[in-house]
Amino acid sequence: MSDPWLTIIGIGEDGLAGLSEASRKALDEAETVFGGGRHLALAGVTARGRLWPVPFDAEIVLGCRGRPTVVLASGDPFWYGAGASLAERLEAGEWIAHSAPSTFSLAAARLGWRLETTVCLGLHAAPFERLVPHLARGARIICLVRDENAASDLARWLTERGWGASAFWTLAALGGPHESIREHRAESCPTVVPGKLVAVALEARGAGGLSRSSGLPDALFAHDGQITKRPVRALALSALWPFAGSTLWDIGAGSGSISVEWALCGGTAIAVEAREDRAANIRSNAEAFGLAHKITVITGRAPEALAGLKAPDSVFIGGGLNEAMFDAIWSRLAPGARLVAHSVTLETEALFGELHQRHGGELMRVEIAHAAPLGRYRSWETARPVVQWSTAR
Repeated sequence: MSDPWLTIIGIGEDGLAGLSEASRKALDEAETVFGGGRHLALAGVTARGRLWPVPFDAEIVLGCRGRPTVVLASGDPFWYGAGASLAERLEAGEWIAHSAPSTFSLAAARLGWRLETTVCLGLHAAPFERLVPHLARGARIICLVRDENAASDLARWLTERGWGASAFWTLAALGGPHESIREHRAESCPTVVPGKLVAVALEARGAGGLSRSSGLPDALFAHDGQITKRPVRALALSALWPFAGSTLWDIGAGSGSISVEWALCGGTAIAVEAREDRAANIRSNAEAFGLAHKITVITGRAPEALAGLKAPDSVFIGGGLNEAMFDAIWSRLAPGARLVAHSVTLETEALFGELHQRHGGELMRVEIAHAAPLGRYRSWETARPVVQWSTAR
């Protein structure tokens, strides 16, 4: 197309006054203007306005293809906004965007925070548990929230988890004539927050935070004893090589502890577990760590349960590997993908020896002992040795 039919406009609380000439021109020429009720009111759009459906559905915008159309969004439409969802469905020449300062930028500017070191989260349609990986002493976090009720709910959620001493700001109508910023402690945040709330900000004050090193304490996970123990898990993750955007198949996932720590490194995981009660533990752990959006749980057995899945960057097999499973998985891996398997049985250990001879990699036997009471004294209590084979395709 010679001219874009769709214009995506970021609008602030200052309404038309804050829009560029190009944005106002697109608004004047549009046959249809989509947005929330607040956006349409700020832009002074009446008859041509159409409210967003809830939940958001890009199809109603695509139905206007070829005719001049505007989408209004808050601030920067490409930061927790509708911009990317629309652009992904369109050719490059079909759309143009005019962004305004994001809520995060406005909040950081009012508080004097360095935006590059501030955690920015969209909690308007996500659980508060998304905060869990980011809560640490001194952490500065800005969150988009649904409304003033969500702000008081969030303050209560923080207090119940030991972060009640955190400084807690409620920010309403940022950038407009009715802008309001109020500071509280999370534990004393009022139940009713006045104004058109758009965000909260907090400076975390509490005990510790979640370690980002591999090998979190076993006690943090719901499990029935079927869990890759902390030191062995650290060795597994080191061999799996997680990185941001990477995908893991966690086969025989048990509690999902490997998947959780993988996702904390910025990747996504598919946890395959045959037992429904253990699959329930995996879901519970994913939710508790704020990672339910990054961990997919499949109840079933490999390799059948893997049918139709996109090939991963890494595979972890916590036990039960046999020749047929290996062949089915190995044939689907792309060059460079990593496979890490553990065993505590002599039979699987023998298979590891054969696979190591054929495919190389690293074969390692790990024996760990913990100090434990022995009468009036202490002695070493040895766990079953674990054999780890790790290799790359």
